[in-house]
Amino acid sequence: MRTASLLVVLLLSTLVLSPAVAQDIPLVYDAEHTGMDCAPPPFPAFSDLPVIRPLPDPFAWSDGSGRSTSFDDWRCRRAEIAAEIQHYEIGEKPAPPDDLVASFTDDTLTVQVTVNGETLTLKSAIVLPEGDGPFPAVIGVGRPSGSLPPDIFSSRNVAQIGFNFTQVTSHTQTRGEEPLNELYPELTHIGSYSAWPWGVSRLIDGLEQVADDLPIDLDHLAITGCSFAGKMALYAGAFDERIALTIAQESGGGGAAAWRVSETLGNVETLGNTSFAWFLEDLRQFSLAVPKLPFDHHELMAMVAPRALLVLGNTDYEWLADESGYVSARAAQRVWQTFGIDDRFGFTIGGGHGHCQLPDFERPQVEAFVDKFLLGDMSADTDVQVHPFESVNHERWSAWWGTDDPTYPDFTLDPEGTESLFFEAECAAHGTDWEVMADAGASNDGYVTTKAGLTVTNEAPTGAESTLTIPFTVSQDTTYYIYARVKSVEPGDDSIWLKLDGKDFRAAYGVRGVGEWRWVKATRAPLTAGDHTLTLTYREEDGHLLDKISITSFAYGPEELGYQKALNACSP
Repeated sequence: MRTASLLVVLLLSTLVLSPAVAQDIPLVYDAEHTGMDCAPPPFPAFSDLPVIRPLPDPFAWSDGSGRSTSFDDWRCRRAEIAAEIQHYEIGEKPAPPDDLVASFTDDTLTVQVTVNGETLTLKSAIVLPEGDGPFPAVIGVGRPSGSLPPDIFSSRNVAQIGFNFTQVTSHTQTRGEEPLNELYPELTHIGSYSAWPWGVSRLIDGLEQVADDLPIDLDHLAITGCSFAGKMALYAGAFDERIALTIAQESGGGGAAAWRVSETLGNVETLGNTSFAWFLEDLRQFSLAVPKLPFDHHELMAMVAPRALLVLGNTDYEWLADESGYVSARAAQRVWQTFGIDDRFGFTIGGGHGHCQLPDFERPQVEAFVDKFLLGDMSADTDVQVHPFESVNHERWSAWWGTDDPTYPDFTLDPEGTESLFFEAECAAHGTDWEVMADAGASNDGYVTTKAGLTVTNEAPTGAESTLTIPFTVSQDTTYYIYARVKSVEPGDDSIWLKLDGKDFRAAYGVRGVGEWRWVKATRAPLTAGDHTLTLTYREEDGHLLDKISITSFAYGPEELGYQKALNACSP
């Protein structure tokens, strides 16, 4: 692949298709997946996946052969992204069934799907406007309008179709015991965000089958949901190209937010602490190695292109990681911009309202997207970019696109203005429950681990014999990240107890490095300039081998043995 200078790349990224060409790009398709005939991408094993710290380039072919910003190539590039998301994150979305029968009676759509002699039934209540139609329609997760006010649709003669997701799988599935498992017993490993979009697609199949009895305009379908249902709506819109408009409300981590960006934030839904009932269990292997994901969720959003997508956020709920959602949205936006169809993507992020409640300031933007993409009013203003993140440098996450160098433009191991402190675990004050061991692969040739048979999972031990203590001093009032260089004996040993200063112990999960020494983030906390104390203790039997601790204001953590000398070096 030819390497371009960053200046050239940024200039090229501003080029869009001419208005005449953009007008020829479809608003929706009549097929669930137009890229079925495209060649699948390679699926490297976890150990062979490259580390990409910034957001992956959505235009780059998965086999490394180059990139294309041509809309003619987007169909197959989009298919690659879809295949990677299914392979590494959610599991394969089941194929459309051969045996599907639908009927519409008493304002209810009934779809019966039969596979391997087993039948799954989907029933959806439908709110139809008065008149003959055909009517545009919205599929609402949980209720006919999702979490959006019903009058937005009823006042515009838009039909409302409820999707009862529990008819496919429950909110937090029990693998092997869900309705979908009766049809596909071999797919108990898949996540709910593969199963639920399959159910939405089967509803659309049913709508197509009863078109003579149910006057729905199949060229103008929307889907919406909020929170976990907002993720569901986003996946459904991404994986079914018959949906003209997707409105993903407060979808948070696993939805619009990018896993990579969320790793740099605070108490948010990161990959390591999401519900794995929603995803593949194998996604856990990325908990401590998010940069190995060959995609991120700006590309999940980009899969909706060239169709319309509106993303809604709520800054009052830290867990939703809206700063990450903003960075991700800005990256996804470049796909629509590249194709000259900027008006088909928008985002509005603000606070001052309850979770899954549409505030007055967001209503006009939702109405504009409904007017344009369900009612065909192309004069509606869908230039929607509302957010409070003016100081966030979103460009740094995608500035490398079009080059061979997946790094941040301002990335250095110890950038000016950050502070990084390093401490050898074997040199720290530790009680008799800990013992020092030698290892040439460890920093300072030594590490500590706890004696065999010690485990306290419900409440942290507080005796001096059980703790390891590191006093430290920081010079800034800012957020610091605590990284540990660890190795785990067993895959399930992934948590430790820790506390800062006089606060209570808390369990830090996802702290593991099976088979190799690895830096992992244990926690993140705001600190004031001055003296502090970090205290660690064991949580699981035969758990961590602890080599080194880093306390740093650099969000991306250390590499190798750490790029500064430990402040408490000693002989192991």
